[in-house]
Amino acid sequence: MKLVRFLMKLNNETVSIELKNGTVVHGTITGVDISMNTHLKTVKLTLKGKNPVTLDHLSVRGNNIRYYILPDSLNLETLLVEETPRVKPKKPTAGRPVGRGRGRGRGR
Repeated sequence: MKLVRFLMKLNNETVSIELKNGTVVHGTITGVDISMNTHLKTVKLTLKGKNPVTLDHLSVRGNNIRYYILPDSLNLETLLVEETPRVKPKKPTAGRPVGRGRGRGRGR
């Protein structure tokens, strides 16, 4: 399972996120998109070496995130299960053979 797919399931979970510049963001996830951009509500933002700031909403760009700190109460076994099994592509069986080697590639 991809990390982003796992993070997308964490709606309404309270997490801490450390950014690459040392800032720590603590809040409740309202959504995560495919680029790992994370949208939070009731946020406490602590810049490195500064006092905490409280915000109603905050969006964090995915490439600025160093790591997530997940709550201990989170049930990882249920979240890590994939809902849709992967479907393997079918091999062509009828018709012309594919990849016949060199030559005869252009025209007839």
